[in-house]
Amino acid sequence: MNIFQEIQRRGLVNNASSGLAELLAKNDSVAFYAGFDPTAPSLHIGNLVPLMAMRLLQKAGHKPYILLGGATGLVGDPSGKNQERPLLSEEVVQANLLGLRTQLEKFLAFEGTHAAVIVNNAEWFARMGYLEFLREAGKYMNVAYMISKDIVKRRLESGISYAEFSYQLMQAYDFWYLYTHYNVQIQLGGSDQWGNITAGIEFIHKKCGKEVQGFTVPLLTRADGAKFGKSEGDNIWLDPAQTSPYRFYQYLLNTADEDVEKLLRVFCEEPLEKLEEIMHEHRQAPHLRHAQRYLAASLTRFVHGEEALQRAILASETLFRKGSEENLHRLRATELAELFETLPHATAPLSLLDEASTVVDLMAAFPAFFPSKSEVRRLIQAGGLTVNRRPVTDGNLRPDRSWLLHNRFLLVQKGKKQYFVLRFE
Repeated sequence: MNIFQEIQRRGLVNNASSGLAELLAKNDSVAFYAGFDPTAPSLHIGNLVPLMAMRLLQKAGHKPYILLGGATGLVGDPSGKNQERPLLSEEVVQANLLGLRTQLEKFLAFEGTHAAVIVNNAEWFARMGYLEFLREAGKYMNVAYMISKDIVKRRLESGISYAEFSYQLMQAYDFWYLYTHYNVQIQLGGSDQWGNITAGIEFIHKKCGKEVQGFTVPLLTRADGAKFGKSEGDNIWLDPAQTSPYRFYQYLLNTADEDVEKLLRVFCEEPLEKLEEIMHEHRQAPHLRHAQRYLAASLTRFVHGEEALQRAILASETLFRKGSEENLHRLRATELAELFETLPHATAPLSLLDEASTVVDLMAAFPAFFPSKSEVRRLIQAGGLTVNRRPVTDGNLRPDRSWLLHNRFLLVQKGKKQYFVLRFE
């Protein structure tokens, strides 16, 4: 099986130019590239889709170039947008570039025969004048052709600025520059980039009579139609300061059964036969979520490392898989705070804890969780109340500050499935 068939079988090809498969089949090493604009200080999980395709191509002997859009990021890509992007300042773009470069260096090999190379299109656009750009680029792109692209047609009614209209010409010039200076013959990108990629193919053909190729990876959506990588309106970022490893892991762990096989093929680099074995085991007992656990562990390890994965598993299992009292105490304060944000919680002054005569009095001080003292007593008698994973067997116990996790939290379990967090400040 050749590499093009491999990336197809993994669901990583949405559109492809007609000569792509032949080019890859006939050449042991072809230079290719994908671009990333610095529109945010971090990549998000959707950006991993083209990166997984790049990794497969690199492992097959092809040479990757990563183009950072130091220039195009100042203009704004209309692709996938219904309205104009806000212009970013040069300072913001430069800060974002630094963050993206640091992340991207984790995902491809930068040493060896087929070492990845990072370039920045500001290197060539910054030294070009406007007249030079019109003569070197604008001369070779027909306006009717540019308007026919879906990314432009969708915006004509709502409005598209000349700057964003020119974006596909800048991206086409990028492809030409990489082709002429580095012999890059393939461009890949997300499915919303197909119009820009084909514009580059056409541009190179007109400007120098050469044939180059391109393909797009799909925009992943869930079975319910929602965009994969979105959680409650927010992106799942690769920067742990923006999306913690615990939340990253938990998001993947909650993947629907209808989606998990597709995501395994895209994000896990094991042979497809191995992934089919995982799915076979999953189908025998879907409630155990074997495939989701494999996906969550594999991708969290890939993005954040083994230590972060183990702490994410510890946090997850402490709450959701009957973790021990010892495990609860092993969690850091920041991990507890984030874990507890997923649960019903209430905040109270420390004086409430100090003044409570018994554990029954303390629990009853939170009527949203415990309507009466008599209910608390019945729970204790039935063995249905635990605090910080420790069963409460005596309602006359007097709580004190030594009970608190990190001097702040109590995790209260009521019955088998109800959890509450009491936070004292």
